Amino acid sequence: MEQLIIYLARALVDQPDQVSLRASDVEGARLYELKVAPEDVGKVIGRDGRTVGALRTLLGAAAQKQGQKVRLEIQDDRRQQPQAATPAPATAPQGQ
Repeated sequence: MEQLIIYLARALVDQPDQVSLRASDVEGARLYELKVAPEDVGKVIGRDGRTVGALRTLLGAAAQKQGQKVRLEIQDDRRQQPQAATPAPATAPQGQ
């Protein structure tokens, strides 16, 4: 299963050497956490999540054939980066 995920992810991204996969057992299922370069996250997720949805469908079918349950999550490091504090936008006084 791991080989399938890595193969598909590397085929989708611009930086295949940045693809990594971590697996763990969670709540009776195998959890796969896929990490790619920050610039490639959008390519793996796809428009409206269609690409990651297709990946999950393929993995679900392969896992079911083996009598397993799997989950796939995409690690998005872009959200975890500290952001610079930005001042709140000033609101203009409303006239009467």
